[in-house]
Amino acid sequence: MKNLSTASAALIFIALSAPEIANAQSTLPLVTVTESRDTGALTVPYTEKATADIRRTPGGVEVVPDTDFKNGPAQTIKDVLASVPGVVTQSRWGPDARLSIRGSGLSRAYGNRGINMYMDGIPINTSDGLFDLFEIDPTAYRYVEVFKGANALRYGANALGGAINFVTPTGRDASRFDGRVDVGSFGYRRAQASTGAADGPVDYFITASAERFDGFRDHSNGHQERLSGNIGYQFSPDAETRFYVNANTWRSRLPGEVTKTAALNSPKDADAYFVLVDQQRNIDSMRVANKTTLRFGPTTVDFGIFGAQRHVMHPIYQWLDYRVNDYGGFARATDDRSIGGFRNRLIAGVNVHNGSIDNEQFVNLPGAVKGALVASNIDKSENISAYLENSFFIRPDVALVAGGQFQHAVRERQDRFLSNGDQSGGRTYDNFSPKVGVLWDVDPAWQVFGNISRSAEAPTFDANSFGSTASSAVDAQTATTYEIGTRGKREDLTWDVSLYRADIGKELQCLTSPATPGSCTVRNADRTVHQGIEAGFGLAFLKSVLDKGDRFWFNATYTYNDFFFDGDARYGNNRLPGVAPHNIRAEVLYKHPGGFYAGPNVEWMPKAYFADNANQVTIDPYRLLNFRIGYDNPRAGWSGYLEARNLLNKRYISSTVVVETANAASALFNPGSGRSIYGGMRYKW
Repeated sequence: MKNLSTASAALIFIALSAPEIANAQSTLPLVTVTESRDTGALTVPYTEKATADIRRTPGGVEVVPDTDFKNGPAQTIKDVLASVPGVVTQSRWGPDARLSIRGSGLSRAYGNRGINMYMDGIPINTSDGLFDLFEIDPTAYRYVEVFKGANALRYGANALGGAINFVTPTGRDASRFDGRVDVGSFGYRRAQASTGAADGPVDYFITASAERFDGFRDHSNGHQERLSGNIGYQFSPDAETRFYVNANTWRSRLPGEVTKTAALNSPKDADAYFVLVDQQRNIDSMRVANKTTLRFGPTTVDFGIFGAQRHVMHPIYQWLDYRVNDYGGFARATDDRSIGGFRNRLIAGVNVHNGSIDNEQFVNLPGAVKGALVASNIDKSENISAYLENSFFIRPDVALVAGGQFQHAVRERQDRFLSNGDQSGGRTYDNFSPKVGVLWDVDPAWQVFGNISRSAEAPTFDANSFGSTASSAVDAQTATTYEIGTRGKREDLTWDVSLYRADIGKELQCLTSPATPGSCTVRNADRTVHQGIEAGFGLAFLKSVLDKGDRFWFNATYTYNDFFFDGDARYGNNRLPGVAPHNIRAEVLYKHPGGFYAGPNVEWMPKAYFADNANQVTIDPYRLLNFRIGYDNPRAGWSGYLEARNLLNKRYISSTVVVETANAASALFNPGSGRSIYGGMRYKW
């Protein structure tokens, strides 16, 4: 499929037919906001308020409430975002995964890029754009905001994949106590507890968790501990400040990628070389931040500062010892008022995110022993951006949206290991990214939208990105994205559909070298295209069958990824590797009004995809059958669940690293986990 014209025409037909369909059905609001002006935290909106705000975006967005992911194992980010169409999470091993939206960072062999990640609206990416998932604690959040593509302009984000914001509770909406214990297959055990309260102008929230796992594969055991908290002070109903702290530690061994034959025939086995040198990933991190919100009538101003430190101790193909120091600040104003009798909503802001990476690399001797020093650098990043987005309502139900962002980025490397020559270098990147869009509220429960936007991303400090004249010539990736879509709900139906096409220039690929697994070379492709469909549906049926008020729900998400080179001199129109063209997740769930629920779900990848640019080696299709059963009644104070995954014990490949050209002997593949079962209990008051 080289274009989306047929699907686009169908969606346009639906939009043009909207008034007739709207008149034929009863409607419910997309979200009901119950928060009053003087309740809750000013710095952190309640879930309902956040959902209402995000619906003002003319593009693919989603708010995932904690009720969607806390009634299950909640081990990884996949458990949090599985219900969001367009978000692809590919497990590497244990808690680590590749996270991609609209093809962002789909060639990453380690870490992630192409998405701006936030915690409470404050960046958690390193200053060069990379992010790790180990700081994400799935049980710590009240809700998660997902902004796909340039729809994240409200935070000043400018990445192809958009932005994800993890929002923690405050003492004004948290339980006095909330604790849970989870256990499961492959030595998995986890405990978490939180508390929060408010007393007059002061409120606080704190959560802590600890996790241990042996891992499905050999040499993949580890543990991680996380602590998050915030304390807020309300000077008045229109002025509030909040301080945040986040601390994490992660220790884990790495099983490594293996050949396709090994992944499918002996999936538990680790790569022999990874075991010999005892490859590991060990990270300690600390983050502190402040956010202050002031309200002046129709204008709200948010501003804050943040600082983060990470120590990465990472014996892989070499023994990497990195110390990361990031800092920055932000200011944003939102003005919502009537101008000449027309509603107008303006968002404008500025972000500063700077930092340095003090890194040393040593020979990694058997047993993860530091050998001789082979590299030593200080990498510095500077990022300054200014953005503006204005929504002008030409009618009460139609808004025209226009905006843009200017981004100034600097990447500099200072080489301190000169025996092999001076590898110092650097680049400056200046990019302007405009956006226009339209949002139509067909009725209170139905929206149709469209937008055209540009995005730009400066390279990250990966291996060989900046170390020489040739490699420092890596350019910024740019993209122009076209999007249309609709979302809404009826009494027994919900839907969210987006169609998009991104024409990308100089796409950043992180291509792994077979000689040094665990590293990659960053290069620019010429022209590529990412286009696709992101669709989610929910349908209630068979109501009051077993008991009054019960019902069966059918929930499904479908992500279509049509990614390809566009007339490349070497690869022609080959498919881009790293992600499947079709990803389907479907569930039938019985829900009883008393809190009981049960049902099966399926994860289906119906078509193979490639592991290399040359399109020589594929990852086979697969289907996984899962089942969950549980009880969750907020009035009872406790809940519990059992969840079985991969019930048929299917052998499959969950992810691959990406190379130029692969063959049958290429060790590129991460096996998916076998049959497993998890259970947990939660109690709160």
